[in-house]
Amino acid sequence: MKKLICILAAAAFAGTAVLVLRAQDPVKVDKKHYKVEFENDQVRVLRIHYGPGEKSVMHEHPDGVAVFLTDQKSKFTYPDGKSEEVSAKAGDVKWLSAFKHDPESLSDKPFELILVELKGKAEKK
Repeated sequence: MKKLICILAAAAFAGTAVLVLRAQDPVKVDKKHYKVEFENDQVRVLRIHYGPGEKSVMHEHPDGVAVFLTDQKSKFTYPDGKSEEVSAKAGDVKWLSAFKHDPESLSDKPFELILVELKGKAEKK
């Protein structure tokens, strides 16, 4: 009986770890910071807004283009546990390849950006 309980506990822990590590749609897991402004079968346009020091949860984005409406400084933590600081200035436009992250604002002011997420498979060149 003890062995069965240990096996079930280990299986439950492993299942929980998989759910935590699997990235999700930011609009579904963090409605406070992510709002869909427009969507069709080719793109989804998100408005992203963080207050000073605010943090999200692990989520993912497909390939896309970010348009920064304000200056921003953030820390991105990736599924492997590594992290990096990223920043942009108001007016910057950046290509972002698909990625998973857990972002945290390092800014002392709110920041906002528009992210145009591309749908479908990217063509390999």
